[in-house]
Amino acid sequence: MRNYLLTPLLLISLGLAWQPFSLAADEAKGLQIAKERKSRDLGWGDSESQTTMVLRNAAGDESRREMRTAALEVQGDGDKGLTIFDEPRDVRGTAFLNHSHPTAEDDQWLYLPAVKRVKRIASRNKSGPFMGSEFAYEDLSSFEIEKYRFNYLRDEPCGDSNCFVLEQIPADEFSGYSKSIAWLSQQHYQPVKVEYYDRKNTLLKTLTLQDYRQYLDKYWRPHKLSMVNHQTGKSTDLLIHKIEFNTGRTAADFDTNALQRVR
Repeated sequence: MRNYLLTPLLLISLGLAWQPFSLAADEAKGLQIAKERKSRDLGWGDSESQTTMVLRNAAGDESRREMRTAALEVQGDGDKGLTIFDEPRDVRGTAFLNHSHPTAEDDQWLYLPAVKRVKRIASRNKSGPFMGSEFAYEDLSSFEIEKYRFNYLRDEPCGDSNCFVLEQIPADEFSGYSKSIAWLSQQHYQPVKVEYYDRKNTLLKTLTLQDYRQYLDKYWRPHKLSMVNHQTGKSTDLLIHKIEFNTGRTAADFDTNALQRVR
């Protein structure tokens, strides 16, 4: 009995040669879309905002927290962020500091005024809930391309426009997610929805981003972010009331020593 090698044409006809090429093409397109998203959000400098956090339990009962946030764009590294809680009284003065990095682990600290102590958030704990909300500590990191491997999945209608749908696989071994699926507006490359899957690859949470407004004639920011936990029935809304850019923030405002000086 004679053996014959399958020819390239026969492989293609059987669908055996097409799949590896398609996967490579999908990764390349996914990365290209992610890079375009990042490039459209460069150069904003620094910003400040006022935000209301609305927490809901599975029964729909609500509690609210008022907070201020500041952010600083860092050339050649990830962005820095500072969140300060003003209300209610039991969380007043609590502050969270985040230094994002493209390839290294993010640095995160939480200042607890009751004990006057700065607590560093360990890498293994970054999948934990931020201040009892449905946002994890890792959700508060800036978007950095190096943190993920991207796959373009499809185009899909979303609202009044069309979206790119990307699979994002985290590079961090301590991430609480196996992957996320992001819907990005094809017009402005804004994320409009993100699904997060747990380590068992089961849908865990969905984030929707709404009420986008443009600043400095270039940068788009959502004014409502809603995170729903499908496994617990809880949800958290972030309602952003005001955003200002070019406020004069410097790196000194995002130093760990600044945590204990926040007012």
